[in-house]
Amino acid sequence: MEPQLPHSVTDGIATVVISHPAKRNAMTAGMWRALPPLLDELTHDADVHALVLTGEGDTFCAGADISTLRGSPDEAQGLAVLAEEALAAFPKPTLAAIRGYCVGGGSQLAAACDLRFAEEGALFGVTPAKLGIVYPSSSTRRLMSLVGPATAKYLLFSGELIDTERALRTGLVDEVLPGGELDKRVGEFTRVLAGRSLLTQAAAKEFANGRTDRDAYWTERARRSGDTAEGVAAFLERRPPRFTWSVSTSG
Repeated sequence: MEPQLPHSVTDGIATVVISHPAKRNAMTAGMWRALPPLLDELTHDADVHALVLTGEGDTFCAGADISTLRGSPDEAQGLAVLAEEALAAFPKPTLAAIRGYCVGGGSQLAAACDLRFAEEGALFGVTPAKLGIVYPSSSTRRLMSLVGPATAKYLLFSGELIDTERALRTGLVDEVLPGGELDKRVGEFTRVLAGRSLLTQAAAKEFANGRTDRDAYWTERARRSGDTAEGVAAFLERRPPRFTWSVSTSG
């Protein structure tokens, strides 16, 4: 099977699958290139309220396909960074659903998601020191913001793998699920996300990521959207809210 990023949209949730089972879902140059335009497409799809990134079968992603590093390592790393940044900038909530190995480029993609749920037995590693690669500064900062300086240095200096218990303790993952429970929990949680205000989520994501110059912008979007009035009315009427603001139509 050719390496690819198949995707689907069901009940407001886009699911993107890293599919390269012959190499534990390692990302090829073509896959890195394909991710940003796919994310742009899903950004402008009004039916999409959240995104789940996962791997084919029992592995999330074993990193970059090492064969892509033989020609131009700098170019390969540049493609990975562009894909990672596009995922981090996706304006809707993102969740990585992780089984098995989440290593190297896979850990970059997982860290670029807003949330990470993992199945027990998953293994995490940041492995550039095994290859003599300088990990990008943006990726290093993102990792450090999740796990703190000490754990980030442990992972980067050693390239050693850590288990789900340590990943949860250090903040690398948000929830750990028993075997067979990951899909159910991800489905339940993403349905919660899809029922909340995307306006609130998009603004909160920007602010949490460090944007400090858009308070007035989001206040105006809230005023024009009607989501606040709808949320208050739904609460008083004891019914689910019907939020209508959309990234694709926000202007």
